[in-house]
Formats: sequence, C-alpha cells, structure tokens
Amino acid sequence: MNDLASTPPPAARPARQRKPDWIRVRAPVSEGYHQTRRLMRELNLNTVCEEAACPNIGECWSKKHATVMILGDVCTRACAFCNVKTGMPRAVDPLEPEHVAIAAARMGLEHIVVTSVDRDDLPDGGAAQFVKVIEALRRTTPTTTIEILTPDFRGKMRRAVEMICAAGPDVYNHNLETVPRLYPTIRPGARYYASLRLLEEVKAHNPLIFTKSGIMLGLGEQRLEVHQVMDDMRSADVDFITMGQYLQPTPRHAKVEEFVTPKAFAAYGVIARAKGFLQVASSPLTRSSYHAGEDFAQMRAAREAKLARGGAMAGA
Repeated sequence: MNDLASTPPPAARPARQRKPDWIRVRAPVSEGYHQTRRLMRELNLNTVCEEAACPNIGECWSKKHATVMILGDVCTRACAFCNVKTGMPRAVDPLEPEHVAIAAARMGLEHIVVTSVDRDDLPDGGAAQFVKVIEALRRTTPTTTIEILTPDFRGKMRRAVEMICAAGPDVYNHNLETVPRLYPTIRPGARYYASLRLLEEVKAHNPLIFTKSGIMLGLGEQRLEVHQVMDDMRSADVDFITMGQYLQPTPRHAKVEEFVTPKAFAAYGVIARAKGFLQVASSPLTRSSYHAGEDFAQMRAAREAKLARGGAMAGA
C-alpha cells in the first residue's frame, strides 16, 4: 500500500472572508497622508485611525484629517471588536494637550475629533485629560469646533461627564457599538444602559452640546434590534447616529456575521431620519469620525432650521 495514501491530509485552514467590492479601499499613498503621519510621529500623538485600523485612513489623512487618540495607545479593556492594544497603560503624558492643539493649528483644522482608550486605572477615567485638551484647543485654535468621543468612565461617569461638559465641547460622542443582546460577547466590559445614561447626562448638563452615538452592523444583530437601539438613542435625546460595517481586524477578534449591503444601510438611514435624528450617517464605510466636520456643519444647520420652524409656529 502507498504510505502517502494512508496519511490523512493536513487540517484545512479556514477560508478567509472575502470583502465585497463596496468596502474595498485604496492603499494610502498620497503626500498628504505621509505629511499627516509625520506630524503625528513628531508630536508623539496616537490616532484611532491607525490603532483601530480604520479603512478610511488613506482618504482622511490625505485631506489632513485625523482623529487623535489621547491617554496613550494601551486600553484597560479587551472588547471583541477593537484592535487597540490591551494591557497596563503608561503614565498620562502632560504635554499631550498642547501637542494636540499644535497639531490642530498646523493642519489648519476647522473641526477636530478627540477620542481615547479606556483608562479604568485612573481615578477619573481620564476625564481631566479631555478637559485639558479642550482648553488647549480653545487657547490655540479658538475657531476650531471640538468633537470628543469618550469611553463610558465606568463607575466614574457622572463626575467625568460633568467635568467635560463644563469645558464646553461642541459635540459629545459616545458609541453604543452594538445591540444589547450582543454586549456580553462584543463589549463585555461595558453596560448598554450605562452608556445610554451617559448620553442622557450630557444633555442634562448642557442641552446645547450636540450628542452623537454609533453602532456597528454585521455582528449578528437583527433588524428590529437596530430599530430599538435607534429608539433608545432618541429617548436619550441623541442628535446624530452613525452606522457602519464591522470589519474583523484580526482572526482573534469577533468574526463578521454578515456584510450588510449599501441598500440595507440606506434603508436604516431612512428609518433613522424618520425617528427624528438631526443627522444620520449610514453606509458600509461610515465610522464615528468619518466626514465629521461636514456632518457637524449639517447638524448645526438642521438644529437652526428646526428652531426657526418652532419659532415661526409659536408666532403664528
């Protein structure tokens, strides 16, 4: 007998999921991209664009738009969807707020998005650093509008939100990320209703701050569950919803259960607008900070138009 014939074949490797054409993007090669990258390295700044392997990095950085990630590049949590490193973070960089402001000035930013890793190791969850960044930006680039994307400040939420709202960001973003049923596996270190409460707290402290939240699709959520998340956001008076396709960053992360079609994203967008959001971004490549400046301008215009209609009705 042929010995080779009796040898079992090696275990087949799992087939790699092929991305559909609608979410393929070009590799970043522009000079604008390289200029942005050099500036981030020079100022010792981290960006969520790199750390989270954002598919839009080439487009955004070519236009000198970048989402700065403060408080280091190591997160104290290990969410199943996130590509940011997990472990014990380093000490907070006292120069970071000024460096963020310098970057905004050099890039000529009209709108900046600032996010962070989770810092459960800090007494305030990192809220004070957000405040210092906002203050540095107001001093250095006073006309730049500021959007922050914060963690949930587990166990420290009320005081953290109070501090940050007092500093006066223009937009306060906190992502729900997925539907409640999937939290134990996708976002195990967080609680869905705690995140909703955070968004409510922002409006309670300052109703003029725009609030924003987003979810990823393709993790196994059902259509009616997405509709319920929209309703929950509106109950918390969230102004802006973002919906984008989840992409698995590495084999150890949660797998993609479905590549949601552009048509389905458009349908979700129609429903979100009908539910009363001032601004809606819903497409496979949508991310929290993708086109954030343009979206902020549209959201502000929508609020002004809504207030004008209300005033006209009151005077009728």
